[in-house]
Amino acid sequence: MEEVNQSVVSEFIILGLCSSWELQVFLLAIFSSLYLITILGNIFIVLLIIADLHLHSPMYFLLANLSFIDFCLSSVTTPKMITDFLKENKTISFEGCMCQIFFGHFFGGGEMVLLVSMAYDRYVAICKPLHYSSIMNRQMCIGLVMTSWIIGLVHSVSQLAMIIKLPFCGPKELDSFFCDIPLVIKLACIDTSILEMWINADSGVLATTCFILLLVSYSYILFTICLHSKDGASKALSTCTAHITVVVLFFGPCIFIYLWPLSITWVDKFLAVFYAVITPLLNPAIYTLRNKEIKNAIKRL
Repeated sequence: MEEVNQSVVSEFIILGLCSSWELQVFLLAIFSSLYLITILGNIFIVLLIIADLHLHSPMYFLLANLSFIDFCLSSVTTPKMITDFLKENKTISFEGCMCQIFFGHFFGGGEMVLLVSMAYDRYVAICKPLHYSSIMNRQMCIGLVMTSWIIGLVHSVSQLAMIIKLPFCGPKELDSFFCDIPLVIKLACIDTSILEMWINADSGVLATTCFILLLVSYSYILFTICLHSKDGASKALSTCTAHITVVVLFFGPCIFIYLWPLSITWVDKFLAVFYAVITPLLNPAIYTLRNKEIKNAIKRL
């Protein structure tokens, strides 16, 4: 087969969210404010849980780790997006692009598993209250958090390994505000249809498994409490609504981006913004506004 000279792509051109300069200035102010609130909110929750002895329990230990992951996840893409609003020519190096993909899937995969751990914690607390302290001991909590980090790392490495050696020879434009596998893989110079199936299967197995475990856990919690309490439905909803809301907000965009792609540019961009910017912002707000113990801890400051 005759070899074709291919220029190695050293950087990608990012088209961003829009082309209007006036709109970019407006979005700069909006997303800078949202990012600042996200960072301060998640750091505040972590420090509050560390400082307040009343919050030294398994649930809040897992919540502190969720806030830390959200802090990291929002920092993977948002700062780059904000600085790009000030630039006419938006580019990202090949190495920077691969780093965004790696850390995005690392923290995203870790958060999926951590949400399952939080559901398991609520299952034990509500369905096995007498055994809660013995089951959710210090070793179990650390083990659950370490498992989320390890699975996130394995998932991220497996995703990156499948694309980092692909030949990219142009075009090199990404119609988004950050690098992600569904967009980058389309720029490869070879047929990637089989590789796309493997990548989707990799992400799909992790996301689907976590989502099913979450559905089963919360369904069993609701069913159990409704059977054993007259006002079980209201108690179950008040206990689990925050967790369920976070699950829906996190997994919803993931399903449409990776498992059920719509191939509609503005929808993809909206879901990407929601996943990368809005969800890490909403998580601390949801847990803070709906949690009496967090509110009481804030009052004790």
